[in-house]
Amino acid sequence: MMLYPAMTTLNENIPNRYLLVNVVARRARQIAEAADEEGTRLTEKPVTSAINEVAEGAISTGDVDISINR
Repeated sequence: MMLYPAMTTLNENIPNRYLLVNVVARRARQIAEAADEEGTRLTEKPVTSAINEVAEGAISTGDVDISINR
C-alpha cells in the first residue's frame, strides 16, 4: 500500500511520530472548527488537509497548540 505523502517526508518536518500524530490531530480539529464557524463546506477531510500542510512545511509543532489543556 502506497501512502502519500510518505512518512519520511512528514518526519523531515516533525521527526517524532507521536508528536506528528498530535500535531495533525490538533490542526485537523482547528480546520474543522473554522469551517464550521464560517459555515463553509470542506472539499477534503480535515486530517488530509493537516497532513498536506505538514508535508509542505506550512505548519510545525510551534504553529499548533499541543498542550494538554485546551
